[in-house]
Amino acid sequence: MNEENNFDLAKIAEESEGQLTIDVYQTPDEIFVESTIAGVEPEDLDIDITNESVTIKGERRKEEVIADEDYLHQECYWGRFSRSVILPQEIDPDKARADFKNGILKIRLPKLNRGRVKKLKIKQEE
Repeated sequence: MNEENNFDLAKIAEESEGQLTIDVYQTPDEIFVESTIAGVEPEDLDIDITNESVTIKGERRKEEVIADEDYLHQECYWGRFSRSVILPQEIDPDKARADFKNGILKIRLPKLNRGRVKKLKIKQEE
């Protein structure tokens, strides 16, 4: 392999992102997104929420450098990661909340209930 190919492979590896594993579940009033994100500080996470989707991005940094040839087995992902999920129902992004405890990220997304009917009282002006 020539030097140019080595550079291309290094660049591809540098730009690649791991995909975060998630659980998505719901209650009658909320949608929850949970993920195990061990080894990441909360300030290294970026969560973007719209009415219809959630995107989680971050980076897991390895504290020591180990040469590829020294690994006997490697399953842990180190580097940038992201995950986007389209939600099954509209949510209220302004009321969303994220908690991070013991390496577990839990995002609470209150559902919008556009089908709910509200009775409006008429005020008579004098």
